[in-house]
Amino acid sequence: MNSKERVLSAFDHVEGDRVPAWCGASVGFWEKAKRELGLDDEGLRARFGDDFRWIRACYAGPEFPLSPGTTLRTPFGIERRGLGFGQPTSHPLANATLRQVHDYPWPDPAWMDHSRIRGQAEQYGGQYAILSGDWSPFWHDLIDLLGMENLFLKMYDEPELVDALLQHIVDYYMCTNQRIFDAAADVIDIFFIGNDLGSQTGPLLGEDLFRRFLLPHLQRLIDLGHSYGLQVMLHCCGGFAPLIPALIGVNLAGLHALQPNCHGMDPRTIKAEFGDKLLLNGAIDSHHVLIKGLPKLVREKTRELLEIMMPGGGYVGGASHDYILEETPLKNVLAMFDTIREYGVYHL
Repeated sequence: MNSKERVLSAFDHVEGDRVPAWCGASVGFWEKAKRELGLDDEGLRARFGDDFRWIRACYAGPEFPLSPGTTLRTPFGIERRGLGFGQPTSHPLANATLRQVHDYPWPDPAWMDHSRIRGQAEQYGGQYAILSGDWSPFWHDLIDLLGMENLFLKMYDEPELVDALLQHIVDYYMCTNQRIFDAAADVIDIFFIGNDLGSQTGPLLGEDLFRRFLLPHLQRLIDLGHSYGLQVMLHCCGGFAPLIPALIGVNLAGLHALQPNCHGMDPRTIKAEFGDKLLLNGAIDSHHVLIKGLPKLVREKTRELLEIMMPGGGYVGGASHDYILEETPLKNVLAMFDTIREYGVYHL
């Protein structure tokens, strides 16, 4: 099997030749690994055995100068500062009226340039599983625009305002993704989106609020991907197990990257309850094992997890968070991927 066939078999819950592997990493770790191994980007993906290739549209809209001390600006006009993606410096719609929500300068989907996606995907010759589409983090955009505590209050006090915000945000992502898929869906395999719904101790919002406000918009995106014949996989951090049945109910195909140390996310339980309905991606402990352990421990824990997750297919091996941090020892990451390749073999 090639990588694409291996991944699509996993989505179909069919045991292929071996468990597919996934590598997501921070820029700092990626550059460190290339430097220490003397490899380029594609050489490093091959060394890790990554079965996926992620193709993204590029921003080509107007330039918005950043304020001093800020590091990036979202499409919705939110400036952020701090480590990584940082934190928002303001919540511009925190006190907005419904009229002000509608009058807000919402981004134009034409600002995203998808013209290179087809060519980038075709260079892989159908060998790898291609991920694309806009990340579409509408839950995070909603928090940025209102502020989290304020958002929760408005879900009770001004639900029509929250609905209007979500409609504008997700309309943007729907249009952006439709433009991408109109141009290149036939060379894409997976629509990959991201919204973090969990904390270390449980979901960030209850099931009732999730079903009322967020699930209909997730369904819009999932239905869009399905209309183009794509699998849809959601990146979701934290302990969100109580929300998984609702995600299955809107025909989500895959979850990435499961965090086993969060409340309710025990891999054995998640596999038993949902492993025949969802592709499960990740769950090899990034924190206590990959960062703090030694290669021997990494190999032991990776083998234990493979024994739990492999049966019946539907599993992709990888770290419990997509953003492998720079402080993660390279030898541990190599031990993880080498163990997936050695012991993640199905005996047909």
